Amino acid sequence: MITQLSLLLFVSVLTCVGQIAQKQAVVCWQGDNTNKAASAIRWLVLAVLMLGLGMLFWLKLLESMPLSIAYPMLSINFVLVTLIGQFVYHEQTGFKHWLGVVSIMFGILLMSISI
Repeated sequence: MITQLSLLLFVSVLTCVGQIAQKQAVVCWQGDNTNKAASAIRWLVLAVLMLGLGMLFWLKLLESMPLSIAYPMLSINFVLVTLIGQFVYHEQTGFKHWLGVVSIMFGILLMSISI
């Protein structure tokens, strides 16, 4: 049986891939490629598929995990997308941004500790 945590991580990965596919569609559209519309559409189709699958697994997760726990833990997406943005797309992130990322990670850690 799939555990709640693994399902949550799977949903997170699917939605992150969807977000990155949207970014890649924009990159293709802005490029000098003569076939940029077709490239952008392929990335957008992937984005819709990943986000759609993410939503279906999200609904499955909500059958067994309270929304008040699941939704804040999905904030791991902010961390993953920030890392991909910085290392793949070479986007600049400052100290305040990283402080926010660390705060999110700390909050996820606090929520995952059973009292």
